[in-house]
Amino acid sequence: MNFLDQIKTRFASLVEQNCLAEEEVQVVSARPLSPEEAIGSPDRRDFPLLKGKEVMIQATFRDGLGQAYTDQPGNYRGPLSEVLALPLRNNFQRAVFIASLNAVLRHLKLVEKTIHCRDQEPGLCAGRLVEYVRERFGNPRIAFIGLQPAMVESLAAHFAIRVTDLDPDNIGRRRCGVLIEDAQRNEEVLSWGEIVLATGSTAVNGTLQPLLGRKPVVFYGVTVAGVARLAGLEQYCYCGR
Repeated sequence: MNFLDQIKTRFASLVEQNCLAEEEVQVVSARPLSPEEAIGSPDRRDFPLLKGKEVMIQATFRDGLGQAYTDQPGNYRGPLSEVLALPLRNNFQRAVFIASLNAVLRHLKLVEKTIHCRDQEPGLCAGRLVEYVRERFGNPRIAFIGLQPAMVESLAAHFAIRVTDLDPDNIGRRRCGVLIEDAQRNEEVLSWGEIVLATGSTAVNGTLQPLLGRKPVVFYGVTVAGVARLAGLEQYCYCGR
C-alpha cells in the first residue's frame, strides 16, 4: 500500500467513526482560487501562486475550509464517500482529496492552519523559519525541495542550502542567490543535506514518499496539514489560518 493509500484508509476510518459519509447533506466542494483570494497582495511577486504556475483549490465541508496547491486545478462537488473513492491517479484527484481531507479535519478540530496566509504574512513566515530551524536543528545543511522564494532567501543568508524544483523556468537559474537544481537530482541533494525542508504540495504531485525515512523532514505550508496529522509528519506553517 503506497503512502497516500495509507492516508486514505486512516481518513476513511475517521469518516466512519464520525458517521459523516452516511449523511446525505454532507458535501465537499472544491474550486480554484484566484491568486488574490489565495495569497492577497504580498510585497514580492515571485510566489508560484502569483506567477500562475500553481493554483490553490479550496474545499468546504460544513464549517471547515481546506486548501491544496495543484498544477491541475478544476471544480469538484460530491459526497465524502465519492471523495474517498477517488483513485488518486493524477494531481487533480490528489488535490481534491487532500483539500477535502484538510477541510474535514478542520471541521473535526483535528488540525489548524488549513488556509494560506496573505499579504505581508508570507514574508513574516519566511523570517520566522530561520529561528525555527536554529531552534530545532542548530546549523544544518538544508535540502530544500520545491522553490519558495521568500523562504529560500531568508534561509540562504544563514545556512548552507541546496534547492530543487520541478518548474523548468527555475531550473538552472539563480533565485535569491541560490542555483535552482532539477528535481531529478533530489537523491543527490537529499544525501548532501542534514535536514529536508519540503513543500507540502509534494503530497499532491506524488513526490512526498521518497523524502521520508532518511533525514529529519519538515513540510511547509497548508497543503500538508491533514496528511501531516494522520501520518505524524512535522509541518511548519507560521502564519496560516
